[in-house]
Order: sequence, then C-alpha cells, then structure tokens
Amino acid sequence: MKYKVIKKQNSGNSCVVCGVNNELGLKTSFYELENGELVAICDTKDWHQSYPGRVHGGMSAALLDETIGRAISINDETIWGVTVSLDIKYKKPVPTDATIKIIGRITSENRKLFEGSGEIILPSGEIAVTATGKYMKMPVEKITDGELTSEEWKHVEDKEKLEYIEI
Repeated sequence: MKYKVIKKQNSGNSCVVCGVNNELGLKTSFYELENGELVAICDTKDWHQSYPGRVHGGMSAALLDETIGRAISINDETIWGVTVSLDIKYKKPVPTDATIKIIGRITSENRKLFEGSGEIILPSGEIAVTATGKYMKMPVEKITDGELTSEEWKHVEDKEKLEYIEI
C-alpha cells in the first residue's frame, strides 16, 4: 500500500542508526506516515554484515529498536522512547547492499510507558525480522549528558522529497 509522508524526522550526527556523519553507521531516514506509523529507509552496506552478504542480527535489532522507539514522537516531539525490553524474531536473512524499510508503530501507552511493534521489509516485500518492545517515555534532557544541540540533532533534506512511501 502507498501512504502519504506527513513529515521527515530529524537525524543525529553520530548515531549508529541515523547519524549522517557516522561513516560506518546505517544513515537511516525516518518518515511519519498518514496512517500513524513510522517508516525508516536504510541502505545496508557490506560493513553491516555478519556472514557474507547478510546484515548482522544486532544491526537489524538496532534498526527496529530505533524505529519503534521513535514512533512515540509522532504525536509529541518532546517525548523520546528509552528501551525497557525488546523481543526480536528473525524470519529471513537481511541482505547487505539493499534498500530495506523498517516499520514501527505504537500498540499501547500510558503516562510513563508505551509498547510498540515493527518489521523489517525486504525489497521483495517479504518480512525478514519482527519485533515488539516496551519503552519508557522521557524528555531528551533526562536521557543525554548534555544539551541536544542543532549540530547533533538536525533536519536533513532528501535529494528528492518523498511524498509517498509504498509498503
């Protein structure tokens, strides 16, 4: 299905998942969709591998953790998710040198916690990895040691603005 992109979320500078200046990172972009879900797009590389041609399972877990954890900020940019628990199920290998999509959504929440689920979608449309997680809601100033500056957390424009994403 095709969904309208409502907003592109900010990227970090050094984050292993979204850091635009982390040479070995995943450089993932995150998009808020009209259906209330968050979609991440990632181009996997050889240096993300475990076995030749396969993305390391820890990288898959990090992608799902970040995507589900970020989904809470769709409705409130001041709230971030801090992982309490994450359950991963590996169904198919995730290839290196491929563009994959990661979906994250909130399934329940209360004042202090939220739960979510997500999937890694292969270029073929198949689901490779699924996850469910529980997260604490926290403001960024309680998570980091310092202030989150505009140099560390910034909006990065795409070469071509995405108006729709097909899942």
